[in-house]
Amino acid sequence: MPESFDVIVIGAGPGGYVCAIRAAQLGMKVACVEKRATLGGTCLNVGCIPSKALLQSSELFEETRHKMAEHGVVFDGVRLDLAKMQARKGEVVSANVKGVEFLFRKNKVTWLKGAGRILAPGKVEVAGETYETKNIVIATGSESSPLRGVEVDEKQVVTSTGALDLEAVPKHLVVIGGGVIGLELGSVWRRLGAEVTVIEFLDRLVPGMDNEVAKQLERVLTRQGLKFKLKSKVTGATKSAEGVTLTVEPAAGGAAEEIKADVVLLAIGRRAHTEGLGLAEAGVELDERGRVKTDAHFATNVPGIYAIGDVIAGAMLAHKAEDEGVALAELLAGQKGHVNYAAIPGVIYTWPEVASVGATEEELKAAGIAYKAGKFPFTANGRARAMGDLDGFVKILADAKTDRVLGAHMLGPDVGTLIAEISLAIEFGASAEDVARTCHAHPTLNEVVKEAALAVDGRALHI
Repeated sequence: MPESFDVIVIGAGPGGYVCAIRAAQLGMKVACVEKRATLGGTCLNVGCIPSKALLQSSELFEETRHKMAEHGVVFDGVRLDLAKMQARKGEVVSANVKGVEFLFRKNKVTWLKGAGRILAPGKVEVAGETYETKNIVIATGSESSPLRGVEVDEKQVVTSTGALDLEAVPKHLVVIGGGVIGLELGSVWRRLGAEVTVIEFLDRLVPGMDNEVAKQLERVLTRQGLKFKLKSKVTGATKSAEGVTLTVEPAAGGAAEEIKADVVLLAIGRRAHTEGLGLAEAGVELDERGRVKTDAHFATNVPGIYAIGDVIAGAMLAHKAEDEGVALAELLAGQKGHVNYAAIPGVIYTWPEVASVGATEEELKAAGIAYKAGKFPFTANGRARAMGDLDGFVKILADAKTDRVLGAHMLGPDVGTLIAEISLAIEFGASAEDVARTCHAHPTLNEVVKEAALAVDGRALHI
């Protein structure tokens, strides 16, 4: 007879594997279902980790060619070894996925290899075997959203998966979608020598991010050589031996034009991956966008079946999924797990980076919430000047009456790390004055956060 478990998690991405580990730590007998040959899901295998490896490598290549000379470090004959760069990326991915496998062994989590299908509450089928469990957790993540008229082959028309594995630098890369994935991977290939054109349906980049940050990011990336066609839509793609010809029209309607590319990256967003799970047969309800419907405790409408991460509503972020996985494991153990969604940061790993947490100015205005904004530029920071990274600013938003921090929005060097301070401030209900009164080491980039907090009260010191 197959084993029975307290919890079976379907999907071993960041949400799933973290949920499985935490449940095991809390004394439950746990299995995690994964159909890939390696653990870690999209994030570790073909998403967050390999993209950051290429971003880091391409940043070093860009610095060596264009920035190091001003520091007195001069190179002659710098060249790109793309095969080596890709091989290093593979090594980074391998180390991470093997790390998850080690954690499963350490915490006695059983890896059920194959695709999981829910037969009924308490029953999961994997590779022809049926396993019984008290609780089922759906953590199957998301997949690239398709676009009518643009057929993906992962060679000429690629998703993020194919864009990470190109064997040569394209002469012209066209990115469909001005969101996080498109801008990050567009930056990688622009640094390595490609001409990059980004086509975006809206009149701005990174929808959902602070508008001021988005506009400044567009200016910075334009200076770096990326080209943008906003308020435009792609209605078709024709492939040939010479490349791909895209048909592009104004979003509002009008005359079409053709744009030729060697490679097209389709990055218009992601959608919940629910196919083949047996959800309809099990009676699990989905929402209007195909996501699993859950309550505040991650429970579906079917008792004993739960869902977390990209497959449910909310931001599609690995760390959001991880926090939900931990919270759910603790709830299943009878504890008080929770997630503060107001304190979940989002980061875009271009250079300079973009980071955001909490409400934007646009959201506060729409909600009728009175607020004060404090802003401080990196041009006035000593460490940023020493680094030669002066683009961007930090903006902190605080309640006009209570001074409680409501959000922060950053563009600049390493702001993906700096944002953690404001996430912590929001988690603890801190005021802008609390941040401003906290002693920040000098000279550091973190001082820009302190100065922005001071600026909320109109008393920044270094500008």
